[in-house]
Amino acid sequence: MTHRLGRSMYDMDPLRAAFDAWYAAILERLKAAGLDAAFDDEPDGETDDAAERLLWQTCGYPLTHDLRGTVQLVATPVYRAEGCEGTDYRSAIVVREEERGRDLRALGGRIAAVNAMDSQSGMNALRHAAAPHTRDGEFFEQVLLTGTHAASAAAVRDGAADVAAIDCVTWALLRAHDSYTVDGLRVLGWTEPAPGLPWVAPLGTDAERLATLREALAAPAPPELLIERFEVLAADAYDVILAQEQQAIDQGYPELQ
Repeated sequence: MTHRLGRSMYDMDPLRAAFDAWYAAILERLKAAGLDAAFDDEPDGETDDAAERLLWQTCGYPLTHDLRGTVQLVATPVYRAEGCEGTDYRSAIVVREEERGRDLRALGGRIAAVNAMDSQSGMNALRHAAAPHTRDGEFFEQVLLTGTHAASAAAVRDGAADVAAIDCVTWALLRAHDSYTVDGLRVLGWTEPAPGLPWVAPLGTDAERLATLREALAAPAPPELLIERFEVLAADAYDVILAQEQQAIDQGYPELQ
């Protein structure tokens, strides 16, 4: 039986060779442990049937919501990027360089670009940051759904939106390997930290297989991927995400709008 693995959620075309080299090293370790596995072409493994998957990376918001009770944590990466501290990460709140606003409060009534409404870095962290400044449950004039962080950055760059919260690892990778997408943008501020994007396995994966998966993920990654190491977190470490959501709700801001 060939087991299916999901690609990293940070996999992007300019880094395809580097990611493929890391995937090959992971597969080699899995093969040595007696597991026949292959990486899927789709990066968003959480949308597939998790029960048939061996290992994939997801966002912390689905982990604490739609995936809750169906998966278990394998390991969380530590990245070398501004905005990261240990396994925690933040979002860069980005605007155009000519933006005169000095903080997020100044962007009330403007247009926000959001990669997805189930994104911790793009939605929940931004909602949490904007909540203290809302009036009658509203802050932005419009929320533009883009599908990806890169598309959100491009929307701000091109004037279709005024602000976006970009995962700090994505922000670092775009600046280094796809500078056109972020050309003319600057960081207005940073959101509060939360544990980064974990790698997960189906609920019920036994301890022996979990150890095998962790050993495989520890395969050295090319430096341009910014992966320093992996750590194993307790499941309740991600309750920070639920707390940020609840704090926004308590301030009368249950939906990003």
